[in-house]
Amino acid sequence: MAYWVIVVDDDAANLQVAGSILSKASMRVTALKSGQKLLEYVQEKGEPDLILLDINMPEMDGFETMQKLRAQGNDEVPVIFLTADENEQTEMKGLSLGAMDFIKKPFVPDVLTLRARHIIELSHLQKDLELEVEKKSKENELLFLHVVQCLADAIDAKDTYTNGHSGRVANYAKEIAKRSGFKGTELDNIYMMGLLHDVGKIGIPDAIINKPAKLTDEEFEQIKNHPVMGARILKNIKEMPKLSNGARWHHERFSGGGYPDGLTGEDIPEEARIIAVADSYDAMTSRRSYRDPLPQETVRSEIEKGLGSQFDPKYGKIMLEMIDEDGEYTMREV
Repeated sequence: MAYWVIVVDDDAANLQVAGSILSKASMRVTALKSGQKLLEYVQEKGEPDLILLDINMPEMDGFETMQKLRAQGNDEVPVIFLTADENEQTEMKGLSLGAMDFIKKPFVPDVLTLRARHIIELSHLQKDLELEVEKKSKENELLFLHVVQCLADAIDAKDTYTNGHSGRVANYAKEIAKRSGFKGTELDNIYMMGLLHDVGKIGIPDAIINKPAKLTDEEFEQIKNHPVMGARILKNIKEMPKLSNGARWHHERFSGGGYPDGLTGEDIPEEARIIAVADSYDAMTSRRSYRDPLPQETVRSEIEKGLGSQFDPKYGKIMLEMIDEDGEYTMREV
């Protein structure tokens, strides 16, 4: 495919010479006589492989044109300035605006062709590398997510009476976060925190987790240690420093009296306050050895009762909205 170059110069002779040189080098050339025409043309037709932009033009010079080009969102198209001046200040200003190079007029055909081709190929290589890095990053993210999901399944498998608990908590937490204004990576992060909120249970004996009778005080203290153990495990993941927030603080209470640190209100990290609501909701809407999921109206009443005491009112109210929208009561363990 032929490279596409736009040449912008108010001098028709310069346009003709540049067009002739580049066309002979098998490049497709569009000639424009002003900066304004360039801005309009790119908006309508899209970005070329390269723009050759004269500096000294009436009404709008090359520098102003370049600034407006970038301002309208054309950040990646490479630009070479055309100039008849050998001026250090001019060159410095052009480079500071993001120009890739300067070409002197009158044109030397081989120089014009080689520099244009070099800049285009360099730009394409950079874009290819960025796409490859993005692709590899996405692959790594998916691999990490898969590992986390497998770990969450392993955590849930320790408890005879939970089936998909971590995944449901992650989904509920993500939806609460989305409705409260979280976006993009923030949503991905809170989903990850939800999946791993119970990771500390790996260190709790199965006999305690699955004990059908009431736990002794000593056994309950061991259960209460799982947030600390979970946070200790997740702290080792330096790439996501906030990943441990959900694990450590999802059993804190908004009005105090929770564990492990007895935090209150907004001292509890926001992600943990969201996960606390999602975790409690799933606990009530899941089967246990001694009961089926609680009736929806009972669950709603318990969430409402906990506003401002167990739960952050903001996120508790969003959970209530989700419950009210779930007329068929599908949002539960099935």
